[in-house]
Amino acid sequence: MSRLLLTTTLLAAIASQVACDRGSSTLAPDSSEAPRAAPAADYHARADALAHRFVILDGHVDVPIRVAGAVYEGLAAPPVHDHTDDGDFDYARARAGGLDAPFMSIYTPSEFQDEPGKSKAFADQNIDFVVALATDHPDKFALAVTPEQVRSNFARGLISLPMGMENGSPIEGDLANLRHFHERGIRYITLTHGKDNHICDSSYDDAHTHAGLSSFGREVVAEMNRLGIMIDVSHVSDDSFWQIMELSAVPAIASHSSCRHFTPGFERNMSDEMIVALAERGGVIQINFGSGFLDAAYREAEEAGRAELDALLVEHGTDWQAPEGKQLIAQYRAEHPLPRVGVAVVADHIDHVVSVAGIDHVGLGSDFDGVGDSLPDGLKDVSMYPNLIAELLARGYTDADIEKICSGNVLRVWQAVEDHAE
Repeated sequence: MSRLLLTTTLLAAIASQVACDRGSSTLAPDSSEAPRAAPAADYHARADALAHRFVILDGHVDVPIRVAGAVYEGLAAPPVHDHTDDGDFDYARARAGGLDAPFMSIYTPSEFQDEPGKSKAFADQNIDFVVALATDHPDKFALAVTPEQVRSNFARGLISLPMGMENGSPIEGDLANLRHFHERGIRYITLTHGKDNHICDSSYDDAHTHAGLSSFGREVVAEMNRLGIMIDVSHVSDDSFWQIMELSAVPAIASHSSCRHFTPGFERNMSDEMIVALAERGGVIQINFGSGFLDAAYREAEEAGRAELDALLVEHGTDWQAPEGKQLIAQYRAEHPLPRVGVAVVADHIDHVVSVAGIDHVGLGSDFDGVGDSLPDGLKDVSMYPNLIAELLARGYTDADIEKICSGNVLRVWQAVEDHAE
């Protein structure tokens, strides 16, 4: 990774990406309720203890692409093995927050899929970075390709680095590449990203190229089931989702999605019907922490601001990446602050999943390092999981509930996929 030279197209893609469950008595709150008071201090003490007692698995952390972006800009790679003020993840903060198994996102920009070989090579380079992180710092990190390895690493005091591939474009139309990435440690694949690809349609693309899955995409679903790779339905179109539900022989995950109930019309999030269908097949939705995924007012203000910024940059003959453009953006944002979103809103999404699907079907998928400065107050980086746990405790969630949300539900799905493959 340290030798990687990214193209200007990738930086634009990064900028776009950054810009852009309990079967008991817990009920989803009314969105019209006044903001809740912060949980009492005793909840925080208990939450911190639970955060270090239970495995915390986060379905989506974008550390590899953050490092790649730094290298492009000529900066030293952030020392995620130690402590850094850059980004949302490093070892010290992960330890403080009790994070034990962040799925490292092996992200590939959609623009790469038009050039044969580029997506696969880029994915391999990002996997190399994760492997080196574990190999070079064996006292801190370890790779994990099974739930049992996650638990074993936890017992040894190590942070596991499982890997999920965000965007299936590196498969490049060849099931042999799917087997290659399984051998390299990929244990879930988000089938597409910002555009339709050769596997399926994207929730962000209006082209509806395949009206869901392509014929090759159907082969990919079957082969992922056979190999033991979890299918991730985040980013896929609704048509793609329903076809995956019909075809997959094992449960699926949404590694970093939230509830469309709170963001009407935002297809990237999941509707209640989709959450129920995912749960009926044993799957889990892992809640995204980005404020645009959580709150409609924030999302509307963000989109309006982006349109105004586009016009402002054109007026001044600059762009999002130029120094002058960045200065204009900073000034605009200081003068037009976005609505504040807090940790309680993440808990609202968890409550909602629980109310429609049950406690066994919700988890955490922060999108740390992938949603820029849109993270909620109280969940700004990987040191802050106890704040969310405290909020859940204040709402009446039990220790057993917390363990399921932190990791138990996703580890169950992962094990079911492994068992089916065997």
